[in-house]
Amino acid sequence: MITRTAPSWHTEDWQILLSGSIRCPEALWKRLELPLDSLPAGLKGHQAFPLRVPEPYLDKILPGRLDDPLLRQVIPVAAETDQVAGYVADPLGELGSNPQSGLLHKYHSRVLLVLSGACAINCRYCFRRHFPYEDNRLSTAEFAQVETYLREHPEVNEVILSGGDPLVVSNARLANLLNIIEKVPTVRRLRIHTRVPVVIPQRIDAGLLEILGNTRLDTVLVTHSNHPRELDSVFDAAMGALRQAGVHLLNQAVLLRGVNDDGQVLVALSERLFHSGILPYYLHLLDPVAGAHHFDVPEAEARALMAHLHRYLPGFLIPRLVREISGKPGKTLIDLHLS
Repeated sequence: MITRTAPSWHTEDWQILLSGSIRCPEALWKRLELPLDSLPAGLKGHQAFPLRVPEPYLDKILPGRLDDPLLRQVIPVAAETDQVAGYVADPLGELGSNPQSGLLHKYHSRVLLVLSGACAINCRYCFRRHFPYEDNRLSTAEFAQVETYLREHPEVNEVILSGGDPLVVSNARLANLLNIIEKVPTVRRLRIHTRVPVVIPQRIDAGLLEILGNTRLDTVLVTHSNHPRELDSVFDAAMGALRQAGVHLLNQAVLLRGVNDDGQVLVALSERLFHSGILPYYLHLLDPVAGAHHFDVPEAEARALMAHLHRYLPGFLIPRLVREISGKPGKTLIDLHLS
């Protein structure tokens, strides 16, 4: 019988939880009572892309289960070092849309700012696992250059914060950037893509709520949750606080082999998100990034899963199945061929 131990952490300080993340494969194997014969493969994958798991997320993983869908998203495996045709370091061609440090301009009306190269958790399927963050560190001194770029491109009406993860930075740094963006009258929306509230919901603190609640920008926060078991009552409270601050909430999931490639799981995810006040937005096919081929779900199988969602969910709870293709003007919607 699988049992859970009481949490080893007792703090609401998100920065302590962030700094205290598990980064050692041996420690992860010990904590989760994983079979030791699987550790060498984990060490090999860890060398390719370092392990990082915060305590609040670790507590949701079932011990002793290598097939746990939450564990599969964070555990390094030897397959990550395989060389597979078609899986590359820059699957979305982002380095060709990088006019200045920390800024990507791929789509006509939106720019993306890389506010940090760090994440609260290292997801094994991350499409930016090879991104050259060392060349794209958007320093506070460079915030003024962002303002100049936005003024020179009045077609841009939305700024997207991504990374890395933008919510690993301090509230002061985030407020500083927003104050500069707000000076540009053509920018109307702020969109934040983040997995931090899923893995450390304590990050949604009073300071962040004050910043997002007082901006003139229409603010959208896109959570990145892939499985219903990632969401709990602490997450629900954080999302409720964001809604009260006037933030619109969406979710973007990735279709992952062994994690959510199951119709019932995807239905449960949409229902659980709505319980938290979040609308499903996108279900992404895997970006072909080197090191993540073992997560791929073929497009035909993805269509069948979407048909299952259409049978069991109302339209507003069905995410759009998409693929991102380098050079396209936006996400590519997958034709479902529903009869």
